[in-house]
Amino acid sequence: MLNANYVALRVIDARRAFSLLCKQSGRNQPRAEIVSLEDGRYVSYDFDDWRELSDFRKEFEPAEHDWVRTVRFDIVVPRIVRVLTYSRLPKQEVKLNRRNIYARDGSRCQYCGKRFASSELSLDHVVPRSRGGENTWQNIVCCCVKCNVRKGGRTPEDAGLTLMRRPVKPRRSPVIRVKLSDSKYHSWRQFLDHAYWDVELK
Repeated sequence: MLNANYVALRVIDARRAFSLLCKQSGRNQPRAEIVSLEDGRYVSYDFDDWRELSDFRKEFEPAEHDWVRTVRFDIVVPRIVRVLTYSRLPKQEVKLNRRNIYARDGSRCQYCGKRFASSELSLDHVVPRSRGGENTWQNIVCCCVKCNVRKGGRTPEDAGLTLMRRPVKPRRSPVIRVKLSDSKYHSWRQFLDHAYWDVELK
């Protein structure tokens, strides 16, 4: 869902999307519209026009879309809904959690450089908690079991290890970047800045 300024707010389900599309503001104006990527450009639709377009897509390209089936008609689930009456900007924060750190580091140990399955990786505090290291993007990296044991409660320098790269806080959710490789969500790439996943590390 986008706000009136085309800034991504959150992911909503189809039921919520159609609820917004069918509601009207106090001036009998629609509260939301559908934004669709077509031939490299974004086109806006109200609910009635989207229903008409859905009839065409049902006839010629039904397998390329997700559908909601009602008693009277079938309608394509829109990928992007823009709320016309809401312009507040969302907080530009990416949660510090295990999934986002694994995605940021590409499931690669930041000391030996090898890629591992998530079950074979752990999180390492570059500056150990016992030495005042904090839970921050700049102080937590993916680490394999072997390197984690070797490092122990020491700094990388003390353990003779070198970080592949300096850990930083990503501007956008690294998990969402992975999800958007699915062609179904191609139209979101320009708008989506962040999403929230799992429990925040504290």
